[in-house]
Amino acid sequence: QGHSVTIELGYINQKPPEILFHGTGEKSAKSILSTGLEKRNRQHVHLSNDIETAIKVGQRHGKPVVFKVLAQQMYIDKFEFFFSDNGVWLTDNVPTKYLKIINE
Repeated sequence: QGHSVTIELGYINQKPPEILFHGTGEKSAKSILSTGLEKRNRQHVHLSNDIETAIKVGQRHGKPVVFKVLAQQMYIDKFEFFFSDNGVWLTDNVPTKYLKIINE
């Protein structure tokens, strides 16, 4: 899923849960709050079903910060979501209006 080369992954657009989560390091939080979540050199933005997984992902990048993603509203607004075989939700980007930082 993190491939930087273009490949066809064969995923089918699916309705996500109401809320998904994204974990990152503290140093990236300010940028995300201003630009949203962008796939950059990856195929998709990676989202998780639970806060615990998002924290673990964020810890790989320093002090973790977790964003709540209003996934179902995005889906209603015509964004596509895909569910991978390893339990990760994927989308192309998450604009800032669908993001809320979670304070622990």
